Amino acid sequence: MQGKTLTSSYYPQFHSLAAIRAQNMFEDVYLWIKALHVIAVISWMAGMLYLPRLFVYHCEAEIGSKQSETFKVMERRLLKAIINPAMIVTWLFGLYLAWSGHWFTFGWLHVKLALVLAMSAVHGFFSRWVKDFAADRRPRSQKFYRIINEVPTVLMILIVIMVIVKPF
Repeated sequence: MQGKTLTSSYYPQFHSLAAIRAQNMFEDVYLWIKALHVIAVISWMAGMLYLPRLFVYHCEAEIGSKQSETFKVMERRLLKAIINPAMIVTWLFGLYLAWSGHWFTFGWLHVKLALVLAMSAVHGFFSRWVKDFAADRRPRSQKFYRIINEVPTVLMILIVIMVIVKPF
């Protein structure tokens, strides 16, 4: 009876039941983390799509005006309270899902990670531009921000295709 518990030696069905419960618990945790990952991605993308639109409107506001100061607050809060935390949660939970799902050997995940890195770089540029607007520096035009607003959309579409279609 060495190495066996009383329950598993006399009632072998309990051993398999415990294994099934442990597997179900792992699957439940995986699904909860996946749900939280999707929520974080949606939050990150909402901010990434809205922030450049704020930049467009901020360009129209006269420097020092009440409207310009309001945009500064909106941009800072959006970045600090929504976009930054959502990106961190997206990365943490996404890497956990890739690790626990043994996805790191698949080509589609390599492309997805490269695209998410590109999205993170765009996020970095947006953070820099929030600081520029806060300091009343506006070296770029409205047209620039209208065009740059499309970059997160294109990246998001490509990322979703990688995750859903898994083309390679």
